[in-house]
Amino acid sequence: MYETVIFDLDGTLLDTLDDLASAVNAALKKYSLPCRKKEEVRAFIGNGARKLMERAVGEQSPLVDEALSEFYAYYQAHCKDDTKPYQGILELLLRLKERGIKTAVLSNKPDFAVKLLAEEYFGGLLELAVGENEGAGIRKKPAPDALFLVLESLGVDKKSAVYVGDSEVDIQTAQAAGMDCICVTWGFKDKEFLAENGGKTFIDEPAQLLEYCKEK
Repeated sequence: MYETVIFDLDGTLLDTLDDLASAVNAALKKYSLPCRKKEEVRAFIGNGARKLMERAVGEQSPLVDEALSEFYAYYQAHCKDDTKPYQGILELLLRLKERGIKTAVLSNKPDFAVKLLAEEYFGGLLELAVGENEGAGIRKKPAPDALFLVLESLGVDKKSAVYVGDSEVDIQTAQAAGMDCICVTWGFKDKEFLAENGGKTFIDEPAQLLEYCKEK
């Protein structure tokens, strides 16, 4: 029974797809590039903003850096336009808090956006929110670096913690850290895909996570 739950953000706690797609297409339009459908953007998400824009623009394109800068600028101003918590998430976080379960967010999303969105939607319900910070020498997921830092900051052992996410990157991150992983099926990747990529434990709605967490 877990005493600490570390969540991914996009596709796990928050449905951010509409705002991410809008920011991607705003950057593409700026450079007269073809826009991407929402389902394409969904498939591009998971490895951080740079990889998202490389996939949207074309990895060999000389416009990646410029498009990434435009994406950041647009997203910083519009990251809350259509984003919302998935149904049942706020209730789950409240129940976990009542049980004394430590909770945090670890995402490959830019750190400014992770902190802004975590405070906006979950203020007081999460103990820590951490985003991509490779500039400080901390490799992004699926490297386990940031996950270890979160565990250290919370003062917990990985054996009593679980990582909860919606993508193959989350599965790989937990594996790299030697931690358990629970996959959610309401996010950006479907259950069959997750199972093919090493997912073993699945939940179909947020309240099911409580079955795996320590009672008070």
